[in-house]
This record gives sequence, structure tokens and C-alpha cells, in this order.
Amino acid sequence: MPKVMNTGAFYVAACYAAWGVLPLFWKSLGSVNSVYVLASRIVWSLVMTLLMLTARREWGSVRTVLQNRWEWARLAVGGVLITVNWGVYIWAVNSAHIIDASLAYYIMNPMTVLLGTLLFREKLTKLQWFATGLTVTGIAIAAVRLQVFPWIALVIGGSFALYSAVKKKVTVDANVSIFFETATVTPLALIWIITAEMQGAGAGGILHGAQWLLLPLSGLVTTIPLMLFAVGIKTTSMSMSGVLMYINPTLQLLLGVLLYHEEFTVTHGILFGFVWTSLTLFLISDRRKQKKTAKENEACA
Repeated sequence: MPKVMNTGAFYVAACYAAWGVLPLFWKSLGSVNSVYVLASRIVWSLVMTLLMLTARREWGSVRTVLQNRWEWARLAVGGVLITVNWGVYIWAVNSAHIIDASLAYYIMNPMTVLLGTLLFREKLTKLQWFATGLTVTGIAIAAVRLQVFPWIALVIGGSFALYSAVKKKVTVDANVSIFFETATVTPLALIWIITAEMQGAGAGGILHGAQWLLLPLSGLVTTIPLMLFAVGIKTTSMSMSGVLMYINPTLQLLLGVLLYHEEFTVTHGILFGFVWTSLTLFLISDRRKQKKTAKENEACA
């Protein structure tokens, strides 16, 4: 059993590490319009899931979803939310806002917890409420100092938090879920790609030779991490997954500062300080809850 757990945690960590270095890939498409890149990512992700569904013979699950309009609707909403997340993220990376994008995944945890209290009546401890207050305070201070509302981080983090809330009620496997999510927005993506190429605003004339392979690769770099996560999370605790998740924004932050030389200002330092403190308190509170639950279970046994 320990070996299985270690393997599962490794897959989850690999997923988060892959997401953490994705700015390197999107930067390679920086000369192409961000919406065009997003549309290509959607289309090629659909192609990848079609291949996966066929290889794993999961078309029966697809038919089951087609007969369940509520499940279909949830996946469609999820598709819209993840499209917003992908789109703003790609734009942020290619517009020198990698630091803001990394912040999004730090603040996502408090946002997800708040959604849990509002939508699923999950209870927060006093320490978690205090931690949430710290995050809000940090955002408010940064907004005043920068005189700009940190909308990039909030849209990226908020859209993924809402996406997670929608996915909480989804019962189908990852391949089927991604298929419906991408299929929902693929018609719009195809219209955008065709229109952009007809108007000379697409990838034609920008990408040459082997560079065109970057577009289908966008589907590959999207689906592989999701598959790793789907496999690994089955044998990895949520608390361990939560800790490992910070591999993603930490790698993004390092890339933004060290490789792409984005400015890390005093205001960024204040904001990240509040957020990191909030995350630490969340982890402490979560650990306390686990110990308390374990003791209660032992007492009942």
C-alpha cells in the first residue's frame, strides 16, 4: 500500500510540476494572438480526448452523459469556466504577467474554501476565517498601492475555483468530462480560427515549418497533466494534494522573476506575504482537523 500511495503522490506532483512550467510552452507561441492560441488549445484538446476515449473504449460513458441533461449541463458550464481560465492565463503569460498568474493559484485555495461554505455548507474554523481575512486584506492593500485591482489573479483563480465547484458534482471519468467540456466550446473555437485565418490575423505567416506542431502539442500539454492528476488523486489524500499543489505557482513565480525578469515589487512582496501566511494557517488548521477526526474515529472504534 505505501508504494501505491507514493506512486499516486508522484503522479499528482508531476501534474503540478507540468502546470508550473507551462509558461515556457505558451511563451513559444507568444507571437500568435492569445485568443487564437486558446482556440487551438480547445480544438486539439478535443482531438486528444477523442483518441483517448477510443483507445480506452469509454464511448458508453459518453452516451450515458448524453442521456443525463443535468450532467451534460454541468460539464458545459465547466467548459465555459475552464475556457475563461485558460484564455486569461495564456494572455497573462504572453503579456509579462506570469507573477500575477502564479498569484492566482496561491489565492485559489481560500477562494475554493469560501465557495465550499457558500455552495456546499462546509464549515470553516476560526483560524481559516482569519486566514481568509488575511488574503482579502493583502489584495486590498495591493489594489491601493498599485492603484490597479488585481483582476488577472482573481479571474484566473476565481474561474478555476468555480470550475472545481462544478466538478465536485460530476461523476464521470476525466476523459469523458474533458471531452464534453471542450466539445461545448469547440464550435466557437473553430469559428475564431477560421475567421482569424481569413482575415490574416491567425498563425499563418507567423508559424513556419515545424513550429506548426506547437498547436497540436497544446492539446497534448493540456490533457497529459489532467490524466496524471486523475490517476494519482485516487491514491493521494486531499491534504497531500493540497500541499503539492503549490509546486505549480512556485515554479511559475520563479520563471517569471528569474527567467523572464518580471519585476517583483515591494507591493508584490506584501501581497504574497499575506497570501503565503494565509496558506500556512490553512494548512495548520487542516492538519488540526485531521488529527481531531482521527482521535474521534479511534474513540468510536
